[in-house]
Parts: sequence; structure tokens; C-alpha cells
Amino acid sequence: METSKFDIADYLDSNEMIAEYLNTVLEEGNDTDIITAIGHIAKAIGMTKIAEQTGMSRPSLYKALSEGAKPQFSTIMKVLKAVGGQIQINPLTA
Repeated sequence: METSKFDIADYLDSNEMIAEYLNTVLEEGNDTDIITAIGHIAKAIGMTKIAEQTGMSRPSLYKALSEGAKPQFSTIMKVLKAVGGQIQINPLTA
């Protein structure tokens, strides 16, 4: 039997799935997890499309969203906007 490697980007096929995935990572993950998740979302949508919308090159996007990368906040905001996301702050409940 032949198996393939699991790639979350294959399952991020709707805005709802993308939002649920990113919200879960934001709640439960750390900064590295969030950057990785944004990279998965960008891959699911298409790096070429994201590159066009952000004004960045594809290699720069891959580098900024790769494991261990420390992208600038402005890069994260550009990519989030390009994927149709936004950051929203809600008060914590006690």
C-alpha cells in the first residue's frame, strides 16, 4: 500500500476552514506555530496569488513563512490581508 504525506494545505479549501484553522492555532499555538499556519494557508491559496497581492516575491514569501523564520509584523499583516483574514482582539474572560 502506498501512502502520501499529510499536508494540511490540501484541506484548507474554504474561507471557513481557513478561519477555523488559523483561530485554533492562534488560541493554542505559539509564534512559530502561527507563522507556520499562515504559510500553510498561503500555500493552499497559492503563493503566486499571495505574492501578487502583497507585492512580495514568491521566494521572499517562502522564506518569511518557512519553519524557524522570524518575519516582520508588516509581512504577517500583508499576508493575512491577502488571504482574507484579519486580527481581532477580544477581552479574556476570567
